[in-house]
Amino acid sequence: MPGRWLAGGVEAARDRVQAHLESLLPPEDGGVASAMRAGVLSPGKRIRPLMMLTLATDLGCRSPALLDMACAIEMVHAASLVLDDLPCMDDAALRRGQPTVHRQFGEDAATLAAVGLLSLAFRTVAQAPGLGPQARSKAVVLLTDAVGLAGLVGGQYQDLREGAAPRSAEAIATTNHLKTGVLFDAAFGLCAVCVSADDATRGRLSALASELGQAFQLMDDLHDCALLSVDAKDVGRDADKSTLIATLGERETLARLNAHVTEVLRHANAIGAHRLADQLEAVFKPALAVAARAD
Repeated sequence: MPGRWLAGGVEAARDRVQAHLESLLPPEDGGVASAMRAGVLSPGKRIRPLMMLTLATDLGCRSPALLDMACAIEMVHAASLVLDDLPCMDDAALRRGQPTVHRQFGEDAATLAAVGLLSLAFRTVAQAPGLGPQARSKAVVLLTDAVGLAGLVGGQYQDLREGAAPRSAEAIATTNHLKTGVLFDAAFGLCAVCVSADDATRGRLSALASELGQAFQLMDDLHDCALLSVDAKDVGRDADKSTLIATLGERETLARLNAHVTEVLRHANAIGAHRLADQLEAVFKPALAVAARAD
């Protein structure tokens, strides 16, 4: 039954995701495999997989492929963080309360671990049970597009090469979409594949993902400048970048965050994804409280 994805509550769902990730990852070897496991299995909120399980419950998804899809998205997300943290990129020392992967295993192993995680994510989607050939192909394309130049790679490159220069709010929003929104789009798109959603639902999910990506990136910017409590990671890494906070100021950025979250909830409720709407409202509650005080 579709309700099994959230059986026992959110913590039980998180445990199921964690256990399945552990089963999909290669065993410890003291090298690249260990770096892969450290990048994925370090304590985390599992926000993207849990959103997928919640959305799947709302949409009545019965496909056994869903858990594999959720784990593949988490692998891609983890790989992107491993790469983002490298000295040639954001040069971070701390992630999720622990030393970053390159600090633990070296830059060479960290880079190879990220490639290994991406490869394993594609394999996991391609072999997910219960999908027909057409749906399987669509799922692989969705994930591939999210990783490439039209997604994470393009967004990170823009951030590295253009982030320190003055930019318009629109240019910053484009980078934010590529860095964050596209992976949400893939996550919800994979849910849509599993449930054989119609075009209208897919359109709503894509719009929801776009708004969600902007909101998450703004919340991350607020964490970076310590306007929100920091969840055991480096702060101040974007101090020299042209973020929306630097460009528009705190008040306008908080107003934009509030507007994006409002649209996220509107799109979710429009397709009957009420559990997902409740989950997202809880995620953004601290940021919205800051926005309300600043208004």
